[in-house]
Amino acid sequence: MDKQNPNNKPNMPKMPKFNMNWLYVMALIIAILFFSLRGVDAVFSGGDGMKKDYTTFVSYINKGYATRVVINKKESTLRMYVAPDHVREIFKQGVDKMGKNPSISVEIGSVDNLEVFLNAAVKQKKITGYSYENKDEHGFSQILINLIPWLLIIGFWLFIMRRMNGGSGSGGGVFSVGKSKAKIYEKGGELGVTFKDVAGQEGAKQEIQEIVEFLKNPQKYTELGGKIPKGALLVGPPGTGKTLLAKAVAGEAGAPFFSMSGSDFVEMFVGVGASRVRDAFRQAKEKAPSIIFIDEIDAVGRARSKNPSMGGNDERENTLNALLTEMDGFGTNSGVIVLAATNRVDMLDKALLRAGRFDRQIHVDLPDLPERKAIFQVHLRPLKLDNNLDIDLLARQTPGFSGADIANVCNEAALIAARHNKPSVGKQDFLDAVDRIIGGLEKKTKILTQTEKRTIALHEAGHATISWFCEHANPLVKVSIVPRGQALGAAWYLPEERPITTKEQMLDEMCSLLGGRAAEELFTGHISTGAMNDLERATKSAFGMIAYAGMSDKLPNICYYNNDPGFQKPYSETTGKVIDEEVLKMVNEQYARAKAILTEHSSGHAKLAQLLIEREVIMAEDVENIFGKRPWVSRTEELLDLQEKEKLSLDAMPDSVKQAQAEHEAAMKQKGVGDEAGIKEGTEDIEPNNEQ
Repeated sequence: MDKQNPNNKPNMPKMPKFNMNWLYVMALIIAILFFSLRGVDAVFSGGDGMKKDYTTFVSYINKGYATRVVINKKESTLRMYVAPDHVREIFKQGVDKMGKNPSISVEIGSVDNLEVFLNAAVKQKKITGYSYENKDEHGFSQILINLIPWLLIIGFWLFIMRRMNGGSGSGGGVFSVGKSKAKIYEKGGELGVTFKDVAGQEGAKQEIQEIVEFLKNPQKYTELGGKIPKGALLVGPPGTGKTLLAKAVAGEAGAPFFSMSGSDFVEMFVGVGASRVRDAFRQAKEKAPSIIFIDEIDAVGRARSKNPSMGGNDERENTLNALLTEMDGFGTNSGVIVLAATNRVDMLDKALLRAGRFDRQIHVDLPDLPERKAIFQVHLRPLKLDNNLDIDLLARQTPGFSGADIANVCNEAALIAARHNKPSVGKQDFLDAVDRIIGGLEKKTKILTQTEKRTIALHEAGHATISWFCEHANPLVKVSIVPRGQALGAAWYLPEERPITTKEQMLDEMCSLLGGRAAEELFTGHISTGAMNDLERATKSAFGMIAYAGMSDKLPNICYYNNDPGFQKPYSETTGKVIDEEVLKMVNEQYARAKAILTEHSSGHAKLAQLLIEREVIMAEDVENIFGKRPWVSRTEELLDLQEKEKLSLDAMPDSVKQAQAEHEAAMKQKGVGDEAGIKEGTEDIEPNNEQ
């Protein structure tokens, strides 16, 4: 930094900046002193306090202009108060403009001669009388008395200005709106987050660890002619750990970390956002090498409008322009790395995403099965757990859950266990927590008639029956007719996480969705609104298969997906009519298929519905007792079997192969010793569960 700017003298103390507020305060104090020294009455009362000589004073007394006289022996002056009838003759103004007690001031010599004159005037009834005072009109006490109201006014004014300025700190306010609102962490350890607190997301962690290496050892890369990346953009759904990864970077790198939100740049004043961007980068340059983290960057980085008449935002665009210039403009920002996070990367401006600004896009996706297991291990550390808790089951039970959702599950399970006065958190508490988060709060107070209860039981039994006899439907976990949230009943499945989905798999899931409506029509003779959510999901699935996936006979291999937001559909009216016909045809075919399966297994369906009415909640084992074991193996079970076979095949290998494998595992363990130690240290109580 010193080489780049030789004028910088770090040893010299910085001079304080001049504030215009103090100029206003000084001017106000000077005005107050002026008024105080002259006297408030003398300034604002017009002729009150007018000075006259002694001869004029004697003439006024003789003419009967005075009412009374006050003598000040200490200052050798007197004050003659003028009668209202003679105010205009002396001051040339009316009584209304002169105040209540208009007077003139006269310097005197001998008080004895004056007393003789005034005694004679009293006898002649020229004045009512005279008196004495010994106060110093221009003394310190008088000045202080005159200053008190003004000091109160100044104090109140300063209080208001401090409130408008946001306090004594460097935050926002009227006089510092252009200052950056970034929270500065000089040492990353202040956040208390490292990579061992980030479970899963191994690919994202690997890429983000390279940024830490750039900050710790930049010479390793610059010696070969490479340039350190300017920025990295963390992209992914909400709750996947983008902000947590940024905190971990700060904790591991030990570099100054400037954290702010995209909304911090947005203000009602014009030009404030751009000013805050420049101030943030200025502070980061002073503490380089450093990291700037902008959370929810889509608040300021949204694509600029090509048509200003269509609602362009000049202030937001000015802020974006300032950000673009600071990241890769004519100026140099060596040693400053920008991290940003967003879940709406499609809304960002293309100039922001080019190489040289955000050189890398790190995708932080929803965790898969092994990653969810690792996340559970992190969030289970502070909980008191049962010895028989199966973490694998919890990970399988929560497909599509983000890291934030898993943390919520663990917290909710602890609350449920505490609500039931349990000494530890068990398997059932976690299952109840998953049900609570997915389905909503259990409504035990909702009263249903026997007819309504039977209809709901037939509906849910229809879902369970169809899913049991469809090869590609998700495995059933339990069926419940206990009202939860907005649902009167629910069938819980263990969704399969497939990298690709075939047409047959989607048709089986659609048929399972329509099983509830089909059961109502077959066994009650009427249909109800209870299948609205099922119909919505089935219709969306059918439309996606035909319009997007090209799984239609009349429109094969065609995708009408439109990523460009607009008012026009990417297909014609004729094509739209064909899509509607194909959607209706596909849904009706699966509805007829569901009715056929239910008719074939009507006796088992009736037993299942009756068992639901009696017990309200039944598990997959009860369904297996009625229909028999499913002839198909789920994808998850197939993968677990493959893992077990690989383990058995390794055991059958020669000793040399086993030794090579052990050496490889030891090397990998040594490479990630920090993370592994953190996980192992926190999961000592959980390890017995993996053996079950």
